Amino acid sequence: MNTWFMIFFITIIVILMIPAFFLLWLYLHDIKQSEHSVLQNYPLLGKIRYILEKVGPELRQYLFHHDLEGKPFNRKQFEYVNKAGKYQTSLMGYGAERDFDKDGLYLVNDMFPAKTEELKINQKPKIETFIYEIEDESLFNRKEHHKKVKINPAYLQEEDYVLLGENTVKKPFRLKGLIGQSAMSYGSLGENAITSLSLGLGMAGGTWMNTGEGSISPYHLKGNVDIIMQISPGLFGVRDKDGHFSWEEFKKHADTDQIKAFELKLGQGAKTRGGHVDGAKITEEIAQIRKVKVGEDINSPNRFPGISNAEELLSFLQQLREFGGKPVGIKIVVGSEEQVNNLVGAMKRTEIIPDFITVDGGEGGTGASYYALAYSVGLPSFSAVPLVDDCLRKYDLRDRTKIIASGKLLTPDKIAMALCIGADLVNIARGFMMSVGCIMAQVCHKNTCPVGVATTDKKLQKALVIEEKKFRVCNYLVTLRQGLFDLAAVSGLDSPTKFKRDHIKFHSEFKNFTNWSEVQSRR
Repeated sequence: MNTWFMIFFITIIVILMIPAFFLLWLYLHDIKQSEHSVLQNYPLLGKIRYILEKVGPELRQYLFHHDLEGKPFNRKQFEYVNKAGKYQTSLMGYGAERDFDKDGLYLVNDMFPAKTEELKINQKPKIETFIYEIEDESLFNRKEHHKKVKINPAYLQEEDYVLLGENTVKKPFRLKGLIGQSAMSYGSLGENAITSLSLGLGMAGGTWMNTGEGSISPYHLKGNVDIIMQISPGLFGVRDKDGHFSWEEFKKHADTDQIKAFELKLGQGAKTRGGHVDGAKITEEIAQIRKVKVGEDINSPNRFPGISNAEELLSFLQQLREFGGKPVGIKIVVGSEEQVNNLVGAMKRTEIIPDFITVDGGEGGTGASYYALAYSVGLPSFSAVPLVDDCLRKYDLRDRTKIIASGKLLTPDKIAMALCIGADLVNIARGFMMSVGCIMAQVCHKNTCPVGVATTDKKLQKALVIEEKKFRVCNYLVTLRQGLFDLAAVSGLDSPTKFKRDHIKFHSEFKNFTNWSEVQSRR
């Protein structure tokens, strides 16, 4: 009996000594280290600070932020994308949480809105997709099932189609929807994410997929979706082995039927310099597509080789257009009115007008950028778009090109507002990322995305099931289009293509309602 008692006693002592020795080791380590001041003065206890610092973003996102507080997107916006993709609905109850007494933009409703049968909307052919239906929901469990349904596509009628390159190329790009996927490269996103997006957008139809500057990959082509291929100063996909522009490579892409247009990237909202991809993301396949080295960081040049002014840019654009026979546009970040005037003035002088101008706001997203660039450079979308629109009208060129707005426009109300202030079309990137599972972990630059979206790590990508996520992409896009038609109807319009500046108002805290044009003129 005494022997067993001694064994038990010694075991307890050993069990207690192990954590004691561990804590002593941590204490001595904290005292001796010189990196962290807090740990020098408060060994052990100071570690609580670093633990909270590590989990702080998650705690704020899920517990402490109000529904409308989170950045870059709040909980309500995230919830909209999730519900639209999973359940193909945007229904909510009780009322909006928006503070209506604060300054803000509002769409102008009509006392006599358009009736459903008056809308110029094409609902054929129906799209076969899957949605979830909730059977039962409790605190710890949600019981739901997958259901096959046929949904209305919410296309524009043919008379409202938007045409890129209508009077400049042999093969103009005809669009029966106003919303497309913004530039997202294979490499920044993994193959599962790109494939899901391509398949989902292809199912929805009436849209486009921008390849991003990383060139076109087999995964972009999987869904038979219309493609806008982006060409950046890095010339990925259109360069030879020495990194110089290759007309032969460009011609291969121009001859690809699925590629409907090209976009020359001058800048991006979150980084107005050349793009960056961490070497950890550069697999053999990506290196082959981009013609770079495996495992090495990619830093694109800040501007195109041999192009230092608007005239040289437009000359290159015209060569691409003539050689490829397809529309060519540009992507810009607006820094000042003077710069836009210089660009549009050059268009007027040379009579070379891009088929479209993508205006990316400073609030736009990125796979990797630098703090100073992301936080301080580039006008926001709602300042930049009307500035470009006004300048084109000033030079009588507005009817000869299209404006694509980009930057945090992932709900129908924001899209409608962008159309009101001058956009013809709208690009969305992070909204589509959310539709395939993005949880805003904000580690896109580390190749450690926990849900397998912004990573090329095969193990992490297993979390993203293509056959499930493709339907969410489709459902999200169709819900957006239907929401846009709903907003057009309440504004007294039969089509969202008819939104004008008269349909948007700015409400100040002093209860003043101002036309958008007046707001812009005061700035």
